[in-house]
Amino acid sequence: MPPTLTSLLRNPTLRLTVLAAGEHVDEATVRWVHTSELDDPAPYLEGGELLLTTGLKLDMGSPDALAAYVGRLARAGVVGLGFGVGLSHDTVPEALVEAAQAHGLPLLEVPRKTPFIAISKAVSAAIAADQYKAVTAGFEAQRELTRAALAPDGTSALLARLAAHLDGWAALYDASGAVVAAAPDWAGRRAARLAGEVDRLRGKPAPASAAVAGPAGTEDRVQLQSLGTGRRPRGFLAVGTEERLDTSARWIVHAAVALLTLSLEQSRTLQDTEQRLGGALLRMLLVGEAEHARTVAGRLYGGLLEAPVRVLVAEPAESAGEAVGLLAERVEAAALRAAEPVLAVREGNRLTVLASAGGTVLAACLAALDSDDDLVAGLSAAVGSAAVPAAHEQAERALAVARRRGAGLVEHDEVGSGSVLPLLSEDAVRAFSDGLLRPLREHDATARGDLVASLQAWLSRHGQWDAAAADLGVHRHTLRYRMRRVEEILGRSLDDPDVRMELWLALKAAGR
Repeated sequence: MPPTLTSLLRNPTLRLTVLAAGEHVDEATVRWVHTSELDDPAPYLEGGELLLTTGLKLDMGSPDALAAYVGRLARAGVVGLGFGVGLSHDTVPEALVEAAQAHGLPLLEVPRKTPFIAISKAVSAAIAADQYKAVTAGFEAQRELTRAALAPDGTSALLARLAAHLDGWAALYDASGAVVAAAPDWAGRRAARLAGEVDRLRGKPAPASAAVAGPAGTEDRVQLQSLGTGRRPRGFLAVGTEERLDTSARWIVHAAVALLTLSLEQSRTLQDTEQRLGGALLRMLLVGEAEHARTVAGRLYGGLLEAPVRVLVAEPAESAGEAVGLLAERVEAAALRAAEPVLAVREGNRLTVLASAGGTVLAACLAALDSDDDLVAGLSAAVGSAAVPAAHEQAERALAVARRRGAGLVEHDEVGSGSVLPLLSEDAVRAFSDGLLRPLREHDATARGDLVASLQAWLSRHGQWDAAAADLGVHRHTLRYRMRRVEEILGRSLDDPDVRMELWLALKAAGR
């Protein structure tokens, strides 16, 4: 442990005596020893020093001057004042003792036979021993963590050893900020409450760290560290302890960060390989080679292709952004947590997901889409592996409808329900409506007749003259005349059901 005033007082070779504020010596950790005869050495101090002086330039006859001197030292963070006797003064002035007691600054008497350099050497040796102990403990901990990382369940074993060394807890988050492992077991719930802090750290290039307060109701000091070597973090490590991390503990955390980063980078190489295999597998399914796809999938995708699946296609709502990458990471994390196979292929800014219908991964994917306004997606119906090409087309059509509707997600079942208008291109429908109805609007603007409103009423009443005329408040013969004028102006017969359908579509598109 680092040197304290108590350890110096217990050193028989130094023969130090405490004269004031002895109640504070146990809590005073000495960072360094400094000798000064200045009446104001505060500008040259950093805090944590044991200051040594013989009082050569102090006004010992002025209690006020001595009180001011001690006050300056206390404010500068000095942990103790050593006064050497036998040179300028045979004894420590009583006024200095009273001032030190008043400010709670431990005052030590240094006898004539104890040179100041001996105290400096003692502190320096203790600091070096503490640093050596920290480094040695760090190396030993690193060996233990390395052995744990090589175990079958390496990540969990490493977190368990890390938590034990720190006498606290440790948790690993995936790139999306979800907790994937924690030690001890109870720490998972506590770590999940730090999701907001992890999310803030995600915006910084890896590696990055942050010291934050623990969850409400705890006295934890939490250290967060992003993991990875690229621009975007591959994961996050959180460690929580009741006490501030000392040098040895920081060495241990750094060792864990290095091992976890190495593990994540190695897994990324494997994931890249799996991504290429997944892309090839998806292409085989889309061209109808379901049997060959099942052979290639082998054990890697488990029984994914043996049960009903759904296809989801997602894109950014805008042209750029990281939303698709984050969704892919959440899908992979959900698959790992649920031990459920999934085929997720990212090509540029598009993600195609093939997941078990009703499975945990699909539910997690839909939940992520529901909370993310930066994505738009289409989802197919549940199909067997042989029908994946049709399901992919369903997802593509649903995605197109989602974009036109401004919705985050549209499922295939929704495409066949409701009005046909949302399924059509908005610009094309508006142009069609304007072109078809323009002659009637021009007639209404220059003459009497209200042809557009009359056509609307007549079509809505399925050609029933009396009912439509009553809606308009005109005689049915008047309405018949107007409908003949519509036919004359448009040059089309209202007896043709195709004409009536097109006119009704044009009126609906125009908002009538």
